[in-house]
Amino acid sequence: MIKDLLSNAWFDYIVVFAAVALSIYLLVSTIYKISLERLENKRGQYEELKYFVTLPRLLSYRFSGFFIMGISLVVILLVCGVVNPFIYIPVGIAAAVLGWMAPLVYYRWKQTQRKELFEAKLLDFTMGLASGMRSGLALPQALEATSKRIGDPMQEELQTVLREYRFGMELADALQRLNERMPSEDMNLLVTTIKLTTKTGGSLVEVMDKMVEMIRGRREFQERLKNMTAQGKFEAIAMSLAPVAAFILLYIVDPELMRPMVTTGMGWCGIGIVAVMVSCGYYVIKKIVTIEV
Repeated sequence: MIKDLLSNAWFDYIVVFAAVALSIYLLVSTIYKISLERLENKRGQYEELKYFVTLPRLLSYRFSGFFIMGISLVVILLVCGVVNPFIYIPVGIAAAVLGWMAPLVYYRWKQTQRKELFEAKLLDFTMGLASGMRSGLALPQALEATSKRIGDPMQEELQTVLREYRFGMELADALQRLNERMPSEDMNLLVTTIKLTTKTGGSLVEVMDKMVEMIRGRREFQERLKNMTAQGKFEAIAMSLAPVAAFILLYIVDPELMRPMVTTGMGWCGIGIVAVMVSCGYYVIKKIVTIEV
């Protein structure tokens, strides 16, 4: 029976598949270790993502997205009858690169959302400090009282500041480290004001009241500016999605007419050119409507 098994062609296929799978596993493991070492050397660039994902897990997600996206799109093209390697190889590579970048883009987006939520609470934070010191509390006590009721992510960052202060760090230095972790114009002004006032011995309560008025005015101006540029941002998104919507609509109406777009090399070249032009147009419009203040 063993001889029959050895003479079976399927046994040869299994051996070849196992050898290829083992080779791919060893290659991917080696690349993973090298990539993880490089990430560890560049930890400072990914320090802001520590609240959401660790570096090994992020790298695992990126490798998974790379292989899943690339292989899935190739399989879809093969199922659709596209067998030309000059089509599915570049398309598969593009999908794999997209899968590699997607986890990092997602966690960067989550960090941006966290930063925006932090900045939205800066006015409440400044008002809490002013109210606490006006009631007779010292700056550390006012900071602790404010941190208990302000909510995350501000509360999380303030707890870090207080923990560093209890371990012997100067409060001004701890606040400066907070500004480095969550950089913003308002936070930089607030920290600079606190450092200067504590050194010169001025009235911190009066300074905090003025900071509240200034941050409130800046926030109102930023909200007006955001409302004024919202239409331009919507137009950029709408113009970028219009070719995709047109392609889907035409494919539903007349599949035979649009099928060469996904089954021929010329069609995929056209899709690539359109994608590049749409991306450039979106970038230009976004740069026009993005106003830095």
